[in-house]
Amino acid sequence: MRVVIAPDKFKGTATASELVEAIGAVVVAAGHEAVGVPMADGGDGTLDALGGANRTSTVTGPLGDPVEADWRLANGVAVIEMARASGLVLAGGAEGNAPLEATTRGTGELIATAVARGAKRVIVGLGGSATTDGGLGAVEAIGSPARLGGVRVEVATDVTTRFVDAARIFGPQKGATSAQVAFLEARLRGIATRYRDDFAVDVESAEGAGAAGGLGGGLLALGAEIISGFELIADELGLAEAIADADLVVTGEGQLDRESFAGKVVGGIADLCDEGDTPLLIVAGAIDPDHGGLPSGAEAISLSERFGVEAAMADPCGLAADAVAAWFAAQ
Repeated sequence: MRVVIAPDKFKGTATASELVEAIGAVVVAAGHEAVGVPMADGGDGTLDALGGANRTSTVTGPLGDPVEADWRLANGVAVIEMARASGLVLAGGAEGNAPLEATTRGTGELIATAVARGAKRVIVGLGGSATTDGGLGAVEAIGSPARLGGVRVEVATDVTTRFVDAARIFGPQKGATSAQVAFLEARLRGIATRYRDDFAVDVESAEGAGAAGGLGGGLLALGAEIISGFELIADELGLAEAIADADLVVTGEGQLDRESFAGKVVGGIADLCDEGDTPLLIVAGAIDPDHGGLPSGAEAISLSERFGVEAAMADPCGLAADAVAAWFAAQ
């Protein structure tokens, strides 16, 4: 069989590339052809999926201290993960973050650097942010839409959150108290008014403008386009074509739940498999019982259920390989 292996990362425990390598070895050992397509949906892993970093720049971190941010520039196309410059991990997690002060300025500096170095297309992956500044830090770092003149900026995200809703939906994950969430909501409304006055762009009505604490809206105000991260990356990697020629697709993620089928990698791959009646095997670190049901032609394996939670967290790649090997043996 021709087996396409296209997982997302298992957040915090395994990258998509590591999973492809581990599962691919099992597929080959079983006598099949393995085609690896490490995937992402616009969040963590986007840079790796699109070729990996080949540049590093010193920029303003989420709490104002300088950070070294990896990014990519090749053939006039730049790939930036906002989390590398403005991420929650850089702020020390929710416990170390300052939700009211956290800034996207460093992401704007990366975009400006990419343009200055000749990028004509800039892909910005949103996800893992420490910020709820409405993208104002990034906008101020870039300066004006004129600085992006002639440059196509694509904002890749897996959420459709509205601009002001970003505070309520994501603020608590970034360490914001209920009082701080109320303040952030009011501030986002004010920033939306500023964008409307300064750039004649209504960020409040745009789906996805609330991604990364409103960074999606800030970049939209400067002329960027907000698009599905999964669709962008799938197009760049030729995923649909690979699946069209496959006899089996193996995908996976850390937690399979209802959100998996709403703009995430697993859901996007399930749709592509459904179009061609291609069998789909989903390997997940854990499966939420309330995931809403699997698509037709799909099977799912929970590493936590099969091997235990502790083991699944400690060795997701090895256990994913074991699970796939057992699946092939049972066919």
